[in-house]
Amino acid sequence: MERESEQQEDYLIFADDDQTPIPEPESSKEKWKVIVVDDEIEIHNVTRMVLSDFEFDGKRLELISAHTEKEALQVILDHPDAAIILLDVVMDQDDSGLKIVKYIREQLKRQSVRIILRTGQPGQAPEKIVITNYDINDYKEKTELTSQKLFTTVMSALRSYRDIMVIENNKIGLEKIINSSADLFELKSMRKFASGVLTQLTSIMNLNKNALHCNSYAVSKGQETIYILAASGDYSPNENEKIEDVVPSHVLRSIENTFRNQKGDFFDDHFTCYFQSKTGSENVIYFEGSTKLNEWNRYLIEIYSSNVSVAFENIYLNEEVENTQKEIIFTLGEIAETRSKETGNHVKRVAEYSKLLALKYGIPEDEAEIVRLASSMHDVGKVAVPDAILNKPGKLTPEEFDTIKNHTNHGYAMLNHSNRDIIKTAAIIAYQHHEKYNGQGYPNGLAGEEIHIYGRIAAIADVFDALGSERVYKRAWPLEDILDYFRKESGQHFDPSLVTLFFDNLEGILKIRDQYADSMNSSL
Repeated sequence: MERESEQQEDYLIFADDDQTPIPEPESSKEKWKVIVVDDEIEIHNVTRMVLSDFEFDGKRLELISAHTEKEALQVILDHPDAAIILLDVVMDQDDSGLKIVKYIREQLKRQSVRIILRTGQPGQAPEKIVITNYDINDYKEKTELTSQKLFTTVMSALRSYRDIMVIENNKIGLEKIINSSADLFELKSMRKFASGVLTQLTSIMNLNKNALHCNSYAVSKGQETIYILAASGDYSPNENEKIEDVVPSHVLRSIENTFRNQKGDFFDDHFTCYFQSKTGSENVIYFEGSTKLNEWNRYLIEIYSSNVSVAFENIYLNEEVENTQKEIIFTLGEIAETRSKETGNHVKRVAEYSKLLALKYGIPEDEAEIVRLASSMHDVGKVAVPDAILNKPGKLTPEEFDTIKNHTNHGYAMLNHSNRDIIKTAAIIAYQHHEKYNGQGYPNGLAGEEIHIYGRIAAIADVFDALGSERVYKRAWPLEDILDYFRKESGQHFDPSLVTLFFDNLEGILKIRDQYADSMNSSL
């Protein structure tokens, strides 16, 4: 490890020859776990020194060391929540690091953790071969890894890890809510639904409730006592456990005050949401440990809580289970649109346009109603698209557009496991509403009647409303320009028979548009 003397203060691999690791500062906060695997003690010491004051998203680093291949395998197994692994290639054997990579990806099946390979002997593991054959996220030669470059590399890796975990939490919460709709009569299903509410709520705000020690509760008050439906974080209870036996006194006081005042509120370190059903059942959502919320997050929480209140009311009314399913579906569709800051009534308009076209096409009333409900979830896959791309005001790069296009695959993956007609129809629409009649759409390039009629109907409804709505990346089109576009795209983008039905029933289409108009669209 020889180098020029003038480089001595900059390169990571040269530091004071102090064998005593710098101690990590004590803190009650959750930290990002970084595993350092290297057989050279000075690498561990310097890594700790360089990253000693590192902070990202309000959290410091917890550095965990391993010096041999065997020790590394055990440490990695013991820390499944590690965000980054800084991994040496040559240790006990020339390919120790590469074997560890295969162990992580193939045996442990951990795809989220970011693996950064560091080597002092690049000849033993050439970069091109390693990047091609091994699932790593970065490759650095120790002689090029300066203090600043290490800082930048770790920062970039943590951003990627955070975004991946947000997407995973979105999917987990959405799957819990959808799965709970299969059986809403059972208490356990009600608890599962409440748990999904909490998970999805944290995902909407781009927070990881576990990593931030966010102790969240969905509670319901009976005539004599308060009981817990679902919880996450440090105070997760067992079923049927009384709330006073689980939560600290300050949490109990906050929940009791919310029930007493019948009104939720936002504070610096927690917030509560209150809603009451027509049957008199009262509900509170309590969220503790979040950072101070901005106006947009508060708006999202209020919308979500309002919709969830409808779902809880229907759960309590067994005879209205079908209505509960409808409200859940519309709630999820609205949340997907809200994340992309699109107009509030977009989901409702697309649903009504779809039903009208379905009826005019000859689809029976009951099936057309299913199409109406299912079409509200056409963009549900957008919950897996990062906000930075979803709400980018400028032109998307090809890579960003590919990410956006993947919302069709995400939506289908979330919905295609259900046996319920509504969810199965929603899966088809989510998957195919961007296919084009001429075969030039995505994700599968289907053409003509290869595209399900549900997908062809949703395509017209979605595009008509999208063109007429103002978005972060465009202004609303005048109506005549939209109609000219539909004439031009008949037989290209759209099924020509459906375009004919669209124009034959334009009066009804425009009536729906006006009935559910947003303020920004009122001038169209």
